[in-house]
Amino acid sequence: MASVFEPPDLGPTLGSFPIAGLVRRARRIVGLSQLRMARFAKVAPSTVARVEAGSLTPSLAVLERLLGSAGLYLVAVDQEGRIVYPMEVWDDTRDGADRRYPAHLNTILDPEPGEWWADIYGLARPPETFHRCPADREARRRRSQWEVRVAKYRNVPPPPDPGSGRY
Repeated sequence: MASVFEPPDLGPTLGSFPIAGLVRRARRIVGLSQLRMARFAKVAPSTVARVEAGSLTPSLAVLERLLGSAGLYLVAVDQEGRIVYPMEVWDDTRDGADRRYPAHLNTILDPEPGEWWADIYGLARPPETFHRCPADREARRRRSQWEVRVAKYRNVPPPPDPGSGRY
């Protein structure tokens, strides 16, 4: 009977990378001993040893300090390997009840006529708002991508203009 090959258990991972290997690589990049890395990262030497052995899964803060001791940073990347930057936070942009706008909605500063959901009711336009309708947000996103990525969409007809109301 043939045995099925199973890869060895590499312990905790960060994506597809074993954390133990990342920490060892970071330490070796700058030529630190486990003791010196532990001092720079302000953790116990046994923590570095256990992380490298795969017997301890470090918290995100500890992993960040361990990699930081070697001059490395944790970042989020998309599927093409581009860095994903955090959303901008405008502390002075809040609704009438002093709440932040929902993070999943795109904030519109100084909305144009027709951009605010309550324009159809004739209500006074606020200094900032957001698109509530997911279909409207997606139509605007498609149109914006088509307008900006000329080479990618060269032979593709334009999606409907969300401003026209025909989508």
